[in-house]
Amino acid sequence: MSIDREIARRAQLLPIQEIAARAGIPSEALELYGRYKAKIRFDFIRSLKARPDARLVLMVGMSPTPAGEGKTTTAIGLGDALNAIGQRTVICLREPSLGPCFGQKGGATGGGYAQVAPPDDINLHFTGDFHAIAAANNVFAAMIDNHLHWDNALGLDPRRISWRRALDVNDRALRHMAIGLGGANGGVPREEGFNITAASEVMAVFCLARDLADLQERLGRMLAGQRRDGSFVTARELRAEGAMAALLRDAFMPNLVQTLGGSPALVHGGPFGNIAHGCNSLIATQLGLKLADVVVTEAGFGADLGGEKFLNIKARMGNIQPDCAVVVATIRALKMQGGVAKAALDKEDVEAVTRGLPNLERHVENMQKFGLPVLVAINAFPSDTAAEMGAVVERLADRGIEVVRCTHWADGAKGAEALARAVMRTMETRPSRFRPLYADSLPLAEKIRTIAREIYRAGEVFIPSVVRRRLEMFEEAGYGAFPVCIAKTQYSFTADPAVLGAPEGHILPVRDVYLSAGAGFVVAICGEILTMPALPRHPAAEAIGLDEEGNIVGL
Repeated sequence: MSIDREIARRAQLLPIQEIAARAGIPSEALELYGRYKAKIRFDFIRSLKARPDARLVLMVGMSPTPAGEGKTTTAIGLGDALNAIGQRTVICLREPSLGPCFGQKGGATGGGYAQVAPPDDINLHFTGDFHAIAAANNVFAAMIDNHLHWDNALGLDPRRISWRRALDVNDRALRHMAIGLGGANGGVPREEGFNITAASEVMAVFCLARDLADLQERLGRMLAGQRRDGSFVTARELRAEGAMAALLRDAFMPNLVQTLGGSPALVHGGPFGNIAHGCNSLIATQLGLKLADVVVTEAGFGADLGGEKFLNIKARMGNIQPDCAVVVATIRALKMQGGVAKAALDKEDVEAVTRGLPNLERHVENMQKFGLPVLVAINAFPSDTAAEMGAVVERLADRGIEVVRCTHWADGAKGAEALARAVMRTMETRPSRFRPLYADSLPLAEKIRTIAREIYRAGEVFIPSVVRRRLEMFEEAGYGAFPVCIAKTQYSFTADPAVLGAPEGHILPVRDVYLSAGAGFVVAICGEILTMPALPRHPAAEAIGLDEEGNIVGL
């Protein structure tokens, strides 16, 4: 059993009603899922509408490496520490996808004494939200094929159907396939493929809808595909949005759990940060902002992906005003960015830390471009040395950036107390001047170029003529005011995962674009990124099982 799971198993969790009471949620507002999980009813959420919003702290990271950065762990540690110093705090996180849990990355509930619990439940079926999202996605797919089979009254072109089925498992065999091969009663033969559930548009809609009415409205705007004349066919025309909304109704209630330190945590929605917008549900974040003095939330992968999308997409749509950003880094990840192999990370190497610092500095600069005050949290490991830490502090001090060393993995709230006090001091003395990076009115291609130029520091964006025509078609159809969601590798500022550090002047290749009309953004696929990941040679699933007492092991 891992140390993280051993710590979680020893923890004495409180009944979820007690955690709810700490957040000001009455027991009658809960829909219980056992002793330690609950959903929060919509009537209670609506009753909070007139309350002022809390302060919001956005937790982002440097570019991820196999060495680990611990963004979720640090968000949990900070939330616990803020509560410990008397700031009523709620933590808002994404739900883990089964893809990484059974693939390579593993679970996503934090670590050490900075975890949300019960971790095995959250990492697996939890309250069934992912299953509901996949079911809603696939009902729409089934209705599309049923429409083709019977009379195709809407004139859908089978060659131009853009909707894909979804499954929350990494499965390369489902990326491209042929369906409808069973003869006259087997449907219309056509090409098809699956997205992982976390990358589906239903997940994006789920996480950007303000309420149930907005959820159903957005579902109705989703696109099945095109007719031969190029016009779009929507879910509303197929009369599919009602069935999808019914499947999502209960899932759409935010989930309440707790940290090992007893802090309330809303864990709801789970789009990936590299191929989707990487933020937990808007309804959960807005609920947290009504319940607390401070809300801590995180955005997936590096600040160039989830952070940029939180600020350009989620904050724009939800009218959210973040108060500061915390960029999480580790000495080990800095050394890896500086060219050190994973096997050698335990050895002191101040020069490698210095070589890796431009990556961290780039993420700090990017968050400042949005008008946010920024701090850096160093998630400490036992192998870190004073000289390595000193190199980080000195370098960032020259930029006016405060660096705080955190030991929340080992020490829980106490280990992040210095960070909590620094965050409060920053929010009280350095007001946020948040603004999105681009205006709604900017053409779609220019929005892509703005992100590439300002965030990735690309020298050029290559958009093939066929892709440019698609962007122009989206604008002509009335979608030009949408923000853009870049899908690219999380490991680099470029589209090449092997290019580390802080490169400049590279070319960002835009391979394709597609319209997420219900979610309200245009996706630009850059490089070789895929919307259905695959399992590695030895997936984590090989080590997962049950012990003699029925406990889950190996997760």
